[in-house]
Amino acid sequence: MAAVALFSASLLLATAANAQSTFPETPLASKTFAYPDEIPYQVDTDVGLIRGTQFGYNLCNSTTEGDSSLCQTSFLNSLDDFCLWAPSEKDSLIADTEGEEVAWCTKAGRGTRIIPDGALTGVQFMRTSAYVQVIGFIDQTKINIQDGDYGGELDPHGADLRGNPMGGLVYSTAFGPDNNTYTQMIEWHNFMGGNAFCFKVCDPSNEHAADYCQHVYDRIGCAYNAPNNAQDKVFESCEGELQDYPGVYTGDDGQTTTYTQPAESLGAITTMPYQPRVPASSNCVSFESTALYTEAAKASGSSSASSGSGGSLEASSTGNSAAASGSNAASMLRISGDSVAWMGFFWVAAAGVMGAMTVFA
Repeated sequence: MAAVALFSASLLLATAANAQSTFPETPLASKTFAYPDEIPYQVDTDVGLIRGTQFGYNLCNSTTEGDSSLCQTSFLNSLDDFCLWAPSEKDSLIADTEGEEVAWCTKAGRGTRIIPDGALTGVQFMRTSAYVQVIGFIDQTKINIQDGDYGGELDPHGADLRGNPMGGLVYSTAFGPDNNTYTQMIEWHNFMGGNAFCFKVCDPSNEHAADYCQHVYDRIGCAYNAPNNAQDKVFESCEGELQDYPGVYTGDDGQTTTYTQPAESLGAITTMPYQPRVPASSNCVSFESTALYTEAAKASGSSSASSGSGGSLEASSTGNSAAASGSNAASMLRISGDSVAWMGFFWVAAAGVMGAMTVFA
């Protein structure tokens, strides 16, 4: 009996020690660094934790830029100046690499990988009073995501508070006084997969930043986390109304309800109790893609820093192309490929069939 008791006590101590080694001393979302002067080589410096050490680095420059970059400092500034999180090795699954994603950017000069020419086939940049977001269509194989992978969510939290990717930092000029002043984004989420993406960063001075950039609805995709009217083959920059908080909706009875995402162990999510409201957009300006994403062709020989605005854009057409929220062109039921928002519905249905999804908390 004494031996059994001793074994049980040892097991409890081992379990407790293991639990203590799960979480960092300081969560990623609580670590702040002014860009560029205060960026450390690596943000995640804890040792002995379950997921190991940080995969890449945060201190990036011209010497780290290119196809082998492991830079994990990302940006979202404008239609022509943003990054996406994606794997470092070809033919990878987001589910297998969520903690190790690296920054792939449209602009050279920050020490990251550059999104290849032709990879982006349609992008909408949306500016609101509380957040900015970029939604679009992409040939994901060109940024090392396996063809057919419906991916998942990246955010600065994660189940162990180290973020996905671990140590990943995000900055934006969208909330500063000018295009050269970068603010660290404490709350953000980036959904990747299904040849589409949405990346939202929330103004840290807004009291509802964590609400607009929720990270708990990782299984229902862009349709519910970033409702939009993005269209393939269209490149536009818009102003927009605020969306409802992800997961919060008003029913036909006028009651406001918060959706609870079921555990993955219960199987694929095949039905939803609501359809998200797509916020109205206005002052949309359209561009030719060739005027936006030209950095890949010269990235190998470029080491000069880009401005926050990404330089000049040449609009192919301008005007106030307001989209009424009552006409939900981004309905989750629209799966013809014309809208990014279909991804949310397709992910929940495909996850159970393909087994490609894990919980991206």
